[in-house]
Amino acid sequence: MGFGKIFLLNMALLITMAYLANILYKYILVKISGKINYILSVLWFIFAGWICMKFGFQLKGDVLFDLRIVPLIIAAIVYAKPVVVMIISFGIGFSRLTFGISEAAIAGTINFVILGILCAFMITWMNKRQYKQSTRGILTILVLNTVNVLDIAIFGVIPFKEYILTIMPSTLPITLLFSCIFALILLDFQMDQRRKLELLHTNELMTRQTEELRQAKLSLEERARQLTQASQYKSEFLANMSHELRTPLNSIINLAEMISESEEGHEEESLEKDTPNYGTIIYKSGRELLQLINDILDLSKVEAGRLEVVQEEVVLAEVVQLMELQFEHDAEQKGIEFEVTMMPELPSTIQSDAQRLCQILRNLLSNAFKFTHQGRVDLMIHKDNSASSMSGEWIVFSVADTGIGIPQDKHEAIFEMFRQADGSISRKYGGTGLGLPISQDLARLMGGFIQVDSREGAGSLFHLYLPLIQNETGHGLSDEEKEAHGGAD
Repeated sequence: MGFGKIFLLNMALLITMAYLANILYKYILVKISGKINYILSVLWFIFAGWICMKFGFQLKGDVLFDLRIVPLIIAAIVYAKPVVVMIISFGIGFSRLTFGISEAAIAGTINFVILGILCAFMITWMNKRQYKQSTRGILTILVLNTVNVLDIAIFGVIPFKEYILTIMPSTLPITLLFSCIFALILLDFQMDQRRKLELLHTNELMTRQTEELRQAKLSLEERARQLTQASQYKSEFLANMSHELRTPLNSIINLAEMISESEEGHEEESLEKDTPNYGTIIYKSGRELLQLINDILDLSKVEAGRLEVVQEEVVLAEVVQLMELQFEHDAEQKGIEFEVTMMPELPSTIQSDAQRLCQILRNLLSNAFKFTHQGRVDLMIHKDNSASSMSGEWIVFSVADTGIGIPQDKHEAIFEMFRQADGSISRKYGGTGLGLPISQDLARLMGGFIQVDSREGAGSLFHLYLPLIQNETGHGLSDEEKEAHGGAD
């Protein structure tokens, strides 16, 4: 009979209508309100059923065989409201009467009224059980096609036996096949729409996050600018304050030194009266305060990047003599040995900054005497070119003591601003913790670095490495090597 060709034509019409509906929705209907779109979709399903009947297979005058059930199956899968599916089913059923009122037309209308009521019950039942979309589709296709066959056999104008034995074996498999194919097409369309919506949502989210990141970046840049400016103001303030304080403080120190010298002749008298030498106390306190101010000034210069290193010829013997003169008195007062050793292979002069070199050595020796109660402090100057990770020749100033030592886990902390190995040390021994950080920065500016080797209770050994020979590309370590060697052993 021509069921296959007619049903195939119906299927092509349904696919074409689905494609046109997609195009219309994408470019026109998407701009219309959701309620109007909903109504138009219901009318589209009714029209799809009507177009299937229009191009259906006509048997025995007014009997039509077509795929009008396919739009109803798809509607039952898509819509979650039973009333809407009933409206579509009734609409397709009554549209059969537009081809003429006859016994066959009335039977077709009754068939779709029954199918509409059945769809309403099925949707209600499946909604309660919360079936998956795939399960809903399979059940709807099987149940509606089975009931459709029974309705045609019972209420149709074709004799029951003729329909069951002759027509149904051809129409039912084709209807089931095309129903499944169209359901798969619908599923693919829904998945594509879902992907588009997810992509749109992702794009909106990324756009929003990009804007938030841009705003956060601008905020961070502004904050960084403010912090840089505040740091600059702080450094300038510290530098100005240090200069302003040093002038009157130098006068106080000079006067206190004069008073201290005048008190030396009356030392026995002061001891008999059990009164302290106030001039000596003022002089020592002033020197300590001046040292603190000098440290703060150096710190502000380092932070502001204005600390300059002057390369000049430095006589090592003069450096040694200066250190001996400065710390011999401290060694005598504490009753510890102090020795300076220069190895014979050393040159008589090196290229460096004499002022900054002496400042570093004073800091290292001051700490050694401060934390050593008995034993000895040694300063040894020698060459070192044995380290495989360092290029060129180096002169090393090693300061060793037999003091309290530094725990292994505090070796990095002592080179940080305002920190010491133990917070209680500042109360017991005094100091601000600026000496070693400033010395480390000065060593880096001079092309070298400082290493420490110490254990708690076993004394400390600090090595100041300075380049002995300069080359065209600079001297000493690169920035990476300085980071690797500075403050570690």
